[in-house]
Amino acid sequence: MSSRFAFAVHVLALLSLQEGVPLSSEMIAGSVNTNPVLVRRLLSMLAEAGLTTSQLGAGGGALLARAPGDITLLEVYRAVDDAQLFGLHREEPNPACMVGRNIQVVLRGIIDDAQRAMESALAARTLADATADVERAERQRARKKRAHG
Repeated sequence: MSSRFAFAVHVLALLSLQEGVPLSSEMIAGSVNTNPVLVRRLLSMLAEAGLTTSQLGAGGGALLARAPGDITLLEVYRAVDDAQLFGLHREEPNPACMVGRNIQVVLRGIIDDAQRAMESALAARTLADATADVERAERQRARKKRAHG
């Protein structure tokens, strides 16, 4: 899985915490710690998938296109990542070798199972779940800081 998925969830969580106030790609880039060009590229992938929308003009920027509870992490994954979880050999293995002859078929079954398991786990979680986890982690961090400060 590429870092694009993590990057996309980060961006969508930021937007979900905005409660309908648009965020510029510069503001998003500041949080993600990357450049605004990459943010705009990602936002266009998310918009194409119907997950974000943009508001033009002064004070404009990116917004969620749907409620966070209606966006599954599987949709986010599919919007930004068309790659398989694992890749197979780039070169064909040696057909004169027993392992070489059969490993691709064996791995394909294992990899397909892993991909299905991952997609099922992502389908069971929404952007709202991820955002709630971020907020929970921040509350715990604040409590620890008070306890040690």
